[in-house]
Amino acid sequence: MYVTPTRVREERDWIANRANTVVPLVNDVRADLGDAFGTDVDAITESQYREEVDTVFADGDLAVNVAAMVAILRELDVEGDYPGFVVDELLGRELAATIAGPQPLRTLGEATFHYADLRVHGDEDENAGVDDCEAALAAGFQERLPGWNWTERESPFALER
Repeated sequence: MYVTPTRVREERDWIANRANTVVPLVNDVRADLGDAFGTDVDAITESQYREEVDTVFADGDLAVNVAAMVAILRELDVEGDYPGFVVDELLGRELAATIAGPQPLRTLGEATFHYADLRVHGDEDENAGVDDCEAALAAGFQERLPGWNWTERESPFALER
């Protein structure tokens, strides 16, 4: 695979155009996790998602890595699918973490990927990595976007300088 600025733009467009699939998945995951943790988590809109996609791709170093992982997942298929289970999980988890950002969001993105991945099942005519890609996008972007109460307050563990 050869990644150029044109390819990065194409992958960004593909990601943005998946809003109709990714945004409902984000909102379902947020609702379920909110229930599990006894908190309300705001839903996101397609507009928020697309804006955040643009934010990710405005950082060139981040953009090229996200684009490359998305491109790999979109092309990934393994005869019989199951033998490729580990590689698409590995790439999906890393994509979610990369999008989510620094710790602790990175680890939360990885963990959320596995939860989101249970909810996504690709079409028979799609490569095996596409559903993992969608789960990773949902997990990563849901960590970046506002709506979790704990991310919108000052940490009680911050020490004064």
